[in-house]
Amino acid sequence: MFICSDNSPPSFKDFTLVMPAVAVGNVGQLAVDLIVSTLNMNRVGYIHTDCLIPMAGNNPYATCKEDAEELHTPGEVYTAPELKLAVLQIRAPIIQTKSKKFRQLVVSWIKSSGFSRTVILSSSHAYQRDDRQLEGTSLRYLVTPSLLKVSADALKELGWKEMELVSAFPGLTDANTEPRLCIPGGGITKGLYTDSCSEDLALAVLLLFCSEGDNIPDAFTLVNHLNDWLHLLDNPSQEPNKWKIPTSWSLLFGSGIPPALF
Repeated sequence: MFICSDNSPPSFKDFTLVMPAVAVGNVGQLAVDLIVSTLNMNRVGYIHTDCLIPMAGNNPYATCKEDAEELHTPGEVYTAPELKLAVLQIRAPIIQTKSKKFRQLVVSWIKSSGFSRTVILSSSHAYQRDDRQLEGTSLRYLVTPSLLKVSADALKELGWKEMELVSAFPGLTDANTEPRLCIPGGGITKGLYTDSCSEDLALAVLLLFCSEGDNIPDAFTLVNHLNDWLHLLDNPSQEPNKWKIPTSWSLLFGSGIPPALF
């Protein structure tokens, strides 16, 4: 359930919603961090649910000491009204037994809020690609029929590769086996996509094949691809420093080595 930060709930009608899937390398979450930080988006509310592991922390986008003392939660909503853009940032894993419930919550909120389209930023294990998925770049996309009706030309112009269907049993050629959509390490990505197809929602998935480790370069790659479509910034690829790195990224791998050890 969405709870707004003040007494006047924001209108999301005709906004584009961008949200991450908690997936391999946290690439989607890192990409959303870059969007919120760079566009200086305003926090307008949060998602109240028992589907996310409960946690709280300081402001990940703090620019001064006063900002740093703000309390932040696992699922928060930010907006940039001038761009008609909303972002749902998810900072905690989804409780495994409540994955379906969380997907239903998100789909219900998307429908009731009147978003014009939704973009899921995600990732998938690079080591589980099949031979065809080794070709081209590491970017893949999925789009629901509802969004394809209005975005087919734009997606074709971008030249992205659609996520390939793979054999249910790799290495075996069985004429009776239909190829299927498989996104290993993608968290709720596949479920949210199939739910959106069933509910006739305008939704797209952008994902990268990657491995666990330092996934900051993957986040920049993914957010640049998103910008090629949504035009959030002007020519970020020509000026890589245009994306503003949040202060919280200095702690991605924990704090420094305590001097007392030496």
